Amino acid sequence: MTGVKRKKKSAVCWKIYALRCEDIKLWCLRRFPILEWATNYNVKENLIPDAISGMMLAIQQVTQGLAFAVLSSVHPVFGLYGSLFPVIIYAIFGMGRHVATGTFALTSLISANAVERLVPLSSNNFTTSNNSGVLGLSEFEMKRIGVAAAVSFLGGIIQVTMFVLHLGSATFLLTEPVISAMTTGAATHVVTSQVKYLLGMKMPYISGPLGFFYIYAYIFENIKSVQLEALLLSLLSIVVLVLVKELNEKFKRIIKVILPIDLVLIIATSLACYYADMEYTYGLEVVGHIPEGMPPLKAPTMNVLSEVITEAFGVALVGYVASLALAKASAKKFRYSVDDNQEFLAHGLSNVIPSFFFCIPSAAAMGRTALLYSTGAKTQVACLISCIFILVVIYAMGPMLYWLPMCVLASIIVVGLKGMLMQFRDLKKYWNVDKIDWESLQQVKIVSVNNPLVFLNAKKFHADLIKIIQKDNASNQAYDDINKCEQNTLLNPLSNGSCHGESSVEPCPNERCAFILDCSGLTLFDYTGVSVLLQIYMDCKNQNINVLLAHCKASLIKAMQYSDNLGSENPIFFESVSSAVGAIQINRNFSKLNEHSEV
Repeated sequence: MTGVKRKKKSAVCWKIYALRCEDIKLWCLRRFPILEWATNYNVKENLIPDAISGMMLAIQQVTQGLAFAVLSSVHPVFGLYGSLFPVIIYAIFGMGRHVATGTFALTSLISANAVERLVPLSSNNFTTSNNSGVLGLSEFEMKRIGVAAAVSFLGGIIQVTMFVLHLGSATFLLTEPVISAMTTGAATHVVTSQVKYLLGMKMPYISGPLGFFYIYAYIFENIKSVQLEALLLSLLSIVVLVLVKELNEKFKRIIKVILPIDLVLIIATSLACYYADMEYTYGLEVVGHIPEGMPPLKAPTMNVLSEVITEAFGVALVGYVASLALAKASAKKFRYSVDDNQEFLAHGLSNVIPSFFFCIPSAAAMGRTALLYSTGAKTQVACLISCIFILVVIYAMGPMLYWLPMCVLASIIVVGLKGMLMQFRDLKKYWNVDKIDWESLQQVKIVSVNNPLVFLNAKKFHADLIKIIQKDNASNQAYDDINKCEQNTLLNPLSNGSCHGESSVEPCPNERCAFILDCSGLTLFDYTGVSVLLQIYMDCKNQNINVLLAHCKASLIKAMQYSDNLGSENPIFFESVSSAVGAIQINRNFSKLNEHSEV
């Protein structure tokens, strides 16, 4: 008996051990996505397209790395490091197979604010001979990258903390219009920050409230100091970049390998600047010395962490939102899943670990991700292959970039933001889809009905709705109560199960109140339910309140139209809440016009 018990006990222990091993395996696959896609990698089918994509991506990483480092107010070489280390980290922990992490315009602009505030240009009292002994750069440059790396480090810590707190589940709040508005607004600031390089002007760093307008005011006040050579070279670069990129996009199905116009432009302008000696002949600002080799391991400037908290939060949120949007889009396009919370960990570590190698804040960029789409990349191997080419640039080609004009780098930044700037066109789309986001009508309440309306709950529905209407009318008399909303189980918005009322801040007694019922969730009704809706319509009509119904099913409209109580003077059924709101606005404008006509 004892032997049997021992066998049973050992069998149970073995099952527990097997379950624990399986749990550990699943945990590792979930936290290290590279273990899943790398073990299933098809070398024969995927290596060639990934290699081609990686080579093209490396070209764009190098050009954007140099440009965004300048945007971050640090030496251009640190942009090369920022195009290398974050890519490797994200390939290990990230789930977006077509997400190209690296330097990013918006996070660079945010970190530049901390750099310029803590290590301003006016504090540069070091001569070129007084270098720090690190990479052959001056102490001033090392102080600046120390601040930028501190922003990256703290921003990454914030992202990892959000991962631990499972805040990835809250990303449903980041809707497409919110992300589009944020990235478009930030892109305009990035373009503004590059105007001084495009014009070849020397101007102080301007930031803070209304800094956007102060920059242009300064430019117009000092318009005579514009450097004509830099302006002409900038215009020529922008025209060439836009034209060739449009041609690449138009004929991408015909030509399998697109022309790397960024690299061609860099080589051409660098050679022209070298042979024409533009730096000294015309005073054209160039990139300057690029150190060779890899940077040493060194901690960021930790004593400034308390002073860069604001920028760190900006980097953490903006970088994550922009990157997650691209990861979601690629996952939808190529039919795989992305864990929102895991992306917090991936991008957090992509900021924390590289900060010890003099890297500026990183995130995914729209242009690089689109490049992976167009060149047929299959997995993150394409990004890892790009790292090999970047290493070649760091070790062998860095000194050749000395003569690259800064105005050309600025042109590359501006053209690279074309996709974000074109999002201004989305305003028309959002207007046509949902005008509520554009309007705030006075004395309008919108309530969603998300349950069946039958004899079992019709009486309670009627009572609850009348209470809401009465309370809304009372709130029109009392300013303090105007935004209160009644909690109930039947009338609720699509998200949280509470009544959803939208009304203006200030009531207008001259305008007739309106009440919109969103019936998109009213899936089932009977005679009693229809009778209650008709009764509500009549009660509101007697109180001089307009009632409109949106998203009604054809069967509900037909059932209600059997009654003779519905007036024919104004329609009450609408395809959407937006169209109902539009009808209210039109009727009010027409009423105001009649009043003016009578006067």
